[in-house]
Amino acid sequence: MCGIVGYAGVNRAVPYLLDGLEKLEYRGYDSAGIAVVENGALRITKTRGRISFLASLVASEHQSPATVGIGHTRWATHGKPSDANAHPHQSGSGRFCVVHNGIIENYLQLKAALQADGVVFRSETDTEVIAHLLDKNWDGDFVSTVRKATGQLEGAYAICVLCSDFPDRIVCTRWGSPLVLGTCDAGTFIGSDVTAILQHTSDVYYLDGHETALVTKDGAVFYDKTGAAIEKQPTRIAWNLAAAQKGGYEHFMLKEIMEQPQAFADTVSPRISADKRIVFEDFHLTDDDIRALRRVAIVACGSAYHAGAVGKYVMEKLARLPVEIDIASEFRYRDPVLDAQTLVIVISQSGETADTLAALRLANGRGCKTLCIVNVVSSSIANEGSSVIYTHAGPEIAVATTKAYCAQVAVLYLIAGYLAEKRGLLSEEARRAYVAELEALPAKISETLSQCDAQIQELSQMFIPLEHAYFIGRNLDYACAMEASLKLKEISYIHSEAYAAGELKHGTISLIEQGTLVVALAACDDVFSKTMSNIKEVKARGARVLAVSTAGHTDAMGEVDFRLLIPATDPLFAVTLEVLPMQLLSYYTARSRGCDIDKPRNLAKSVTVE
Repeated sequence: MCGIVGYAGVNRAVPYLLDGLEKLEYRGYDSAGIAVVENGALRITKTRGRISFLASLVASEHQSPATVGIGHTRWATHGKPSDANAHPHQSGSGRFCVVHNGIIENYLQLKAALQADGVVFRSETDTEVIAHLLDKNWDGDFVSTVRKATGQLEGAYAICVLCSDFPDRIVCTRWGSPLVLGTCDAGTFIGSDVTAILQHTSDVYYLDGHETALVTKDGAVFYDKTGAAIEKQPTRIAWNLAAAQKGGYEHFMLKEIMEQPQAFADTVSPRISADKRIVFEDFHLTDDDIRALRRVAIVACGSAYHAGAVGKYVMEKLARLPVEIDIASEFRYRDPVLDAQTLVIVISQSGETADTLAALRLANGRGCKTLCIVNVVSSSIANEGSSVIYTHAGPEIAVATTKAYCAQVAVLYLIAGYLAEKRGLLSEEARRAYVAELEALPAKISETLSQCDAQIQELSQMFIPLEHAYFIGRNLDYACAMEASLKLKEISYIHSEAYAAGELKHGTISLIEQGTLVVALAACDDVFSKTMSNIKEVKARGARVLAVSTAGHTDAMGEVDFRLLIPATDPLFAVTLEVLPMQLLSYYTARSRGCDIDKPRNLAKSVTVE
């Protein structure tokens, strides 16, 4: 959600800025802009629309020799998408311009006070107040001015500032939204995530909350929240540039679907010891802590929430702990009952999801044990949890998650097995069998993808004219149905809903009529016969049914219209396989409908605002 780039170096800044913004397109945006200091004055080019349009404007207007600049892609929150609302925003004096990710919660109060002082606003954004606060707090010292201005802000922000008085430097700071810096021979690069700078350097510095950096071509000087200079150590990023490129695939989403066998293996393998035990590198709960737990709360948003739903079923079955799962935005505002014997597991691909981060802070404040599942090293959530388990999915560029979801589910399987063993609920034989199934899954994921790809391309044709689709399932199949439905709606724009199959009779079945498409997930052995009864109910009302199950259930599925089979596996792990054809179905349907698959409308990859 929004993207920031910056460059201070020895070469022309504009090409680096445009290239960095292109790398951040996946985050979602509706306008873009850049700014440089040229001949002692700020030069800003910004526009509604795609970065390609911004690039054409820059090419036609000027070829700036400036070697320092900042850029931004905006996802509209305050004010509609427009040229005026696009970043960067300039102060009234013309001395400062700023790009900003996040939301300033007290901007209306700040705006009213500034207007009372005669300041004229040119946009509808909350960001513009920052530019004018820089003017108001100008003391001749660039870093001091930025710190004074941001000290008046409430909310979340990552900010980069240019000043016409200091054409060779950038000042940046953050609270609640990510910002990363990297250095190399060409200069210093700034990005809202590492994909913007990965092609230039793999050694990066993550700004912590309320830290400030003074950036020049020679590197960065870091300051803590008191203004004291501090030393920071770089983090080596294991991803390579190829991981953030399409690698011959038509879309990032398809590439990332096909990378799931590796993502699952990379996430699980380092956590399996030589004697086939589950181990974690940064898990601070003792065995006594685990035995003292009374319940688990899983908190997440979107697909991470659906991964959490898988975790709920598996943990309750194996570890025999009551598990509740909450949408983060609901959890944080419902005054949940929490105590020191509650383990709160928060899940976020980016590690910066605003509601999930706020939920984590609430749990920390209530004295809970907290465990974070994230994909981004040194992200805010990773830094603030009691324990962290990283998914090893690598960079995920498509807005609709696939391999990050897969890796999150892998971690939840690991946690469930770990808690069960520590609580004395897994025998030696059962533990080894569980671990063996986990280690066998990457091969089964690969088999599923290869054997169903052609069939799904054909099946996707019947989805093209649809306006509505329904997904049903029970138990773990229901968890899969929620994720499958989300995938279809977010990239193909077909309205779809997921229902617990047993709830059909309680109102939903009234929506079923002749020709309605129902996708039935039916891989859970314990409830298979019940799901088949629900399939018969919708068939009796004229529905067309696409069913997904294992080969062992082939004979029982004679009444369905279309059938997709996945390899045989332990029923606990079947959800990992049955979601794969659903991802492919969404992808091929969206492609046939001509949708922008990697950047679906109105969506952002990293949701860093409420």
